[in-house]
Amino acid sequence: MTTRTIDRPTAADRPTAADRPTAAASRTVERTYTAMPASDGAGVRLNRVIGRPGLPDLDPFLLLDEFRSEDGADYIGGFPDHPHRGFETVTYMLAGRMRHGDNKGNVGLLRPGSVQWMTAGRGIVHSEMPEQEDGLLQGFQLWVNLPAKDKMTAPRYQDIEPEAVPTVAAADGVQVKVIAGRVGTVQGVVETGATDPTYLDVVLAPGARFTQPVPAGHNAFVYVYDGSAAVGDGETLRRSEIGLLSDGEAITVAAGTEPTRLLIIAGRPLGEPVARHGPFVMNTNAEIRQAAEDFLAGRF
Repeated sequence: MTTRTIDRPTAADRPTAADRPTAAASRTVERTYTAMPASDGAGVRLNRVIGRPGLPDLDPFLLLDEFRSEDGADYIGGFPDHPHRGFETVTYMLAGRMRHGDNKGNVGLLRPGSVQWMTAGRGIVHSEMPEQEDGLLQGFQLWVNLPAKDKMTAPRYQDIEPEAVPTVAAADGVQVKVIAGRVGTVQGVVETGATDPTYLDVVLAPGARFTQPVPAGHNAFVYVYDGSAAVGDGETLRRSEIGLLSDGEAITVAAGTEPTRLLIIAGRPLGEPVARHGPFVMNTNAEIRQAAEDFLAGRF
């Protein structure tokens, strides 16, 4: 794991909204981490971006995994039946095919450009299995925490076909897929809740520049998965690097001399206690024990 710490003010040192001299303060990179190799499911090789030593979470985000391989041996085992309770999973496919199924009888196929926003709520058991034995499989899975009041809600899915995800020509040389949040007048296709997330897939031509407004107070990060990009005042993120951002009301990214792809993700922090054990995320250890008991008793 590689960590680069930028000499920025801590959260406690940052000015309050009333102290800010301008209404559209641009965010800067405070900390930078390189995604670390990991394995999950039945031996699927991936890069863990959030949810690992040094960066266990970024309220309300609990985990971000990137999977990308052309070798079927890296992913063929998939993610067989496993439970979740207390949070949401967001699967975004860039290449390849993944079959979903669960203990409620739901089935679905994720293909390139598909998004699945699953609210696990009070509990579900599901699987995600590749529908290919070789060739490129690429995408991301993000975990988003749920507030205490919603942790025991009924499970639900938002399965979004590629054609339904809006793409915006946001500036010269800039294409943005709007998964959640808003770019200009274009609203993302996902219905979101208390965390009010922004989830954008940004494609930049060489030298292109893009500025995205984000609410002050939301936690935000940029993850570069192809090329490199300067963020805010010029700190450069390279492929497989995540930049955790300062507070502010806008995020500006600019590509260097090569085409660049990156994620801009932000959300309202919940500020609640987090009790976490494997696939269960609750507010207390007692709730975690209850989740395990419910799962073992077949109550999911």
